[in-house]
Amino acid sequence: MIDMTRALADTPGAADRVFLNSAGSSLPPTPVLDEVVGHLRREAAIGGYEAAGERADDLEAGYGVFAELLGCRPDQIAFTDSATRSWFAAFDAVPLTAGDRVLVGEVEYAGNAIPLLMRAEAVGATVEVVPSDADGTFSADALDAMLDERVKLVSVVHVPTNGGVVADVRRISDAAHAAGALVLLDACQAVGQLAVDAGALDVDILTGTGRKWLRGPRGTGFLAVRDRAAAVLKPKAADLHGATWTGTETYELRTDARVYELWECDIASRLGLITAARYLLDLGQEAVEETVTARAAHLRAGLSEIPGVTLHDLGARKSGLVTFSVADRSAEEVKAGLAAQDVAVSVSARSSTYLDMSRRGLTQIVRASPHYFVTEKQLDKAVAEVALLAR
Repeated sequence: MIDMTRALADTPGAADRVFLNSAGSSLPPTPVLDEVVGHLRREAAIGGYEAAGERADDLEAGYGVFAELLGCRPDQIAFTDSATRSWFAAFDAVPLTAGDRVLVGEVEYAGNAIPLLMRAEAVGATVEVVPSDADGTFSADALDAMLDERVKLVSVVHVPTNGGVVADVRRISDAAHAAGALVLLDACQAVGQLAVDAGALDVDILTGTGRKWLRGPRGTGFLAVRDRAAAVLKPKAADLHGATWTGTETYELRTDARVYELWECDIASRLGLITAARYLLDLGQEAVEETVTARAAHLRAGLSEIPGVTLHDLGARKSGLVTFSVADRSAEEVKAGLAAQDVAVSVSARSSTYLDMSRRGLTQIVRASPHYFVTEKQLDKAVAEVALLAR
């Protein structure tokens, strides 16, 4: 189990408020903060190039850290400035032509759906929606019925931004691969709260962010590109880091995942991201998953007893995202009312997950996301404050 004494000591920001927004941008632990600030001070003392040179070995070791975290090889890891950048870089390299099909689930995220639709429109491909099961899970059975040789990509959201449901990723991967399609996994809301193993899930591309459950700095992201994808992806652009200029009219692309990186990056934040991953590995991914799942279950149980409060989480397997609404109050009103009592939550709007929210007739919902450093006593305080707002 999680050492709560250590967790609370490393998270001073959680002492005086109930922080339930790790699905948005979590509270970095002290070692991450010290790493980032310390490196910025070193840059100010000796210069950015020199400071980066001092940490070259640590930066290189980061690929191995994320390989361990994600269940893949170091050469399959790339670092970017966001989950969005990771997703764009990989998706843009997927070959798509007229008549090709891309399949998505009903909980697809707007940040993925919009570029999918734009590119499909540009090349004459189609984006089609795989229905959810009755419990709100991406339906692998429905996927089976929709797959054919024209499906080039299946885009899967591991945990949606607007609810606690967890996709059965391996079942989806097996079906997609049987039809010759690639699987692109958006693990933005999964890595850091769930144990995520790209090999066990058999996904071809995995993208994620540092700022959410991983508790890293903002402006950091990561990408894993496994062999099946690497063999067919065609990067649209590279700079002098992703390729070498070999002649007047020639260049050579890197053969590893770093072809998707850019030379310029925030070194301090990248070191902080690597520190956050080490911190998680030290705690144990399974222990974190068990604790986060228990915290979310405790919060759901408390909210379910309040008259006028409706829970909106779906799926047989639920994650650390807890979504709800309060009768006769908008989600923004609930958020503001809780903030006034030092309880931090966020709001998920229809535009973020248009298909799922429209299907369920929802426009806005309150999203609470307790990490392992939130105590049950704090969750009980949050429930009490929601009860007051529901009167």
